[in-house]
Amino acid sequence: MHLKEILEQIVDNPQQHAKWLNTLSFMENAGARKISASEDIEKVNLIILKHAAEEHRHAYYLKKQIGKIEEGICQNYENQYLLAPKASKYYLNNLDVQACKYLKRELNLVGAELRFAAYLLVTYAIEVRADDLYPIYQDILTKTASKVMVKSIILEEEGHLEEMINQLKAFSPVWEKHAQIAVDIEHQLFEYWMTQLELELNLEFID
Repeated sequence: MHLKEILEQIVDNPQQHAKWLNTLSFMENAGARKISASEDIEKVNLIILKHAAEEHRHAYYLKKQIGKIEEGICQNYENQYLLAPKASKYYLNNLDVQACKYLKRELNLVGAELRFAAYLLVTYAIEVRADDLYPIYQDILTKTASKVMVKSIILEEEGHLEEMINQLKAFSPVWEKHAQIAVDIEHQLFEYWMTQLELELNLEFID
């Protein structure tokens, strides 16, 4: 089942849709926390602060959208309120771990330099994915006349990707090589996440 088909099935079921929004909110929040964790105490710049703030806002915005489906549900990020919770939580964390292993192996980075480089690669890969996922999701929301909207997130994610490319260019003259490795890692993890989502949706359909 392709991403579009999975999202169509999710949006068609209010309970699943609420959990999907909560899962996206969880991921945006986890991303914001990782950005903040990667910051140097002194050498944090405006772009990093802006990016962390916007990811936190996305998490809040997505959580608020749940109220357009039903009020008072999915209050937190406990497993029962997420879709494919183990895979959803594994996805971003494992991308960070694998990016760090690559940077240690290839560039011998440690400490603050490693954290910052991992932030660049992981965030770039996530923004590439977001630029694909959110527009597909919004198209489905529009076609189904859903009250839920993610257009504002799409606009900001496009800006984030451009900012990450600029930072990567400053980081390395061969930034595209490193970025592609991160994208390849993310692709494998995303496919696993989608497989787990599909399994969960199918099990709920059977029940």
